[in-house]
Formats: sequence, C-alpha cells, structure tokens
Amino acid sequence: MSDVPRARVCVDAVGGDFAPAAVLEGIDQALSADPGLDVIVTGPADVVEPFAAQRTARVSAVPTTQFIAMDEHPAQAVRAKRDSSLVVGCRIVREGRADAFFSAGSTGAAMAAATLVMGRIPGVSRPGIATVIPTRGAPVVLLDAGANADCKPENLVEFGHMGAAYSHVVLGVDTPTVALLNIGSEATKGSQLALEAHALLAEHLPGFTGNLEANHLMDGETDVLVTDGFTGNVVLKLLEGASKTILGQVREALTSSVISSIAALAAKPAFDRLRTSLDPDAYGGAPLLGVNGVCIIGHGSSNAKAVSAALRVAAQAVRGGLTRAIAENLAREHDEQQA
Repeated sequence: MSDVPRARVCVDAVGGDFAPAAVLEGIDQALSADPGLDVIVTGPADVVEPFAAQRTARVSAVPTTQFIAMDEHPAQAVRAKRDSSLVVGCRIVREGRADAFFSAGSTGAAMAAATLVMGRIPGVSRPGIATVIPTRGAPVVLLDAGANADCKPENLVEFGHMGAAYSHVVLGVDTPTVALLNIGSEATKGSQLALEAHALLAEHLPGFTGNLEANHLMDGETDVLVTDGFTGNVVLKLLEGASKTILGQVREALTSSVISSIAALAAKPAFDRLRTSLDPDAYGGAPLLGVNGVCIIGHGSSNAKAVSAALRVAAQAVRGGLTRAIAENLAREHDEQQA
C-alpha cells in the first residue's frame, strides 16, 4: 500500500485535438508515475468503459451521451448539454466524487462549466487562468491569461492572492512575490486600470513588489505576475510564438552546412535542455483559479505527455490544499478590510 495521499482526478476523455488516444495514454503515464492517483474518465461509453475495465480499481468510467465542440458557444453549450463529458466531469467534482477536473477540450466551455457547475470560492468575483512561464530563474505564474478580457482593479488583487497560493502550493515557493505587469516600473506609470490596481495591490497584497515591465518577464524577478486577461493572453501567445521561431531558427542555423552540423553535435545537449525548459507540455496545462475545486485546462493540442503532466499538477494541487489556500488568502484579506 502506497503512503502517497490519494488524489481523485476526473478526466474528460474526449477533449482535445488528439483525444481520446492521447488522453488515455496520458492517464496511463500518470497512473504509472503516481501510485496515489485515482482517475474517473467521462466520455462515450464505447471509449471510457473498455479503458476502465482493462485497468485496476484506480480507474472508473462515467459514460456520457453528449460532447461540446470547439466552435460551440461556451455558456449556451454548457447549459444545453448537461450530459456532456465536460459538464458531468465538473458535476462529479461538485458532488465530492473527485477532487479535481481536467479537460483539453474547449477552453471557454471548460471555464463556463467549472464556474457554473463547480461554483466560485467565496470572495472570488472572477476566476482567472494561470499559466506557468519558464524563466532564467524560477518559473513565473502569469494571470489572468485569458479568462477576463476586461477587468476591474479589485480583480487583479484577487488574481494576486490566487496566484500566490498556486505558487506556494504547486511550485513550492515559501513566500511568493507578486508584481503588476506594466509599461514602466514607477507607480505613476500605466493605464487607469494599472494605476488603480497598483494602489490596491500595494495596500492589500503581502509580497507585492510593484510594477514589472514585459522585457523583464523572463528574468525571473517575481513569482507571480498579474494583469488583465486581454494583456495576459497577448503576452502568452507572443512568448509561445517567439520561442517556436527562435528554436526553429537555431535548428536551421545548426544544420545549414557540414561544419555547422558537426558543431551541432556538440551543442545538442545544451539545445535539448533549452527546448525542454521552454516546453509548455512540461507544466501540464493552465489552472482555472477561483472555482470551488481544482480545474486544469489543457491546450487543445495536448499530447500524452501534456495530459500526464496536467494530472500530476492536479494531484499536487489537491494534496497541497490549493482551493483551501485560496479561500484562506481571500478570507484573510476580507477580515483585514473589515478591521
């Protein structure tokens, strides 16, 4: 019997471009790596039932009859398709049969289902998507990365509390620092949103270090970086595109001639380390912070490695009490405001 605390994760078996094959393979990888992991799979009966039947008691199946496609309106689909793999998975968490939910399906539908079905943690007005960004130092938690295009200053304070809890529980940072993404380091710089958010963060958020410009994002100068969802999503996609372009150009340069190809053999270990450090699959998807339960949303192109990493992160968040930590951070903030 393993001494690892149990973590029950519900998985949408049919979410993602390479589902169900990549999802099921990723579950197998996660089960092999984590003896304390139990999985519930939702999806069509002919997919999930044979998969569960061929595994141990650590895997169970909950067949569903509906599926939410990528091009459907998220909130409308969630309300109309109550027996979809997404909605049923979130319901299983709400009912306490699982501790966490993962899907690589429609991001909008996953956010809507988690918010509407699982509900929000008390004190959270808007859940936010967090993304772990590799840097030259420790990784940085960026949020919001796309859940809320328009934000109020107080939303960014909530993001700061939630991001700090995630950094502590999942990334192991004892006392996370939090910065505000801005166009200058001075407190007087930025849009009206940034100015008001800076004042609130400085007043209400322990560990707030001030503004951080985008050109210092990859320096690892902060543990958590908060911004509105529109800006955060632009930053995230710019980083993804830039890393792919740079790695591609390096690869082309190292294979452009016989001499450079010989040099590439010597550089391969360093190049492989760089590629691994920039691999988004290693961080296992993006947590939707602020809902009443752990919810990890995978990229639509998630492969088995990404699914396995997402389940690892979900289990770690469950065992570390992420939902409770967020609730405690926000409750403490509320009590201080009332004092």
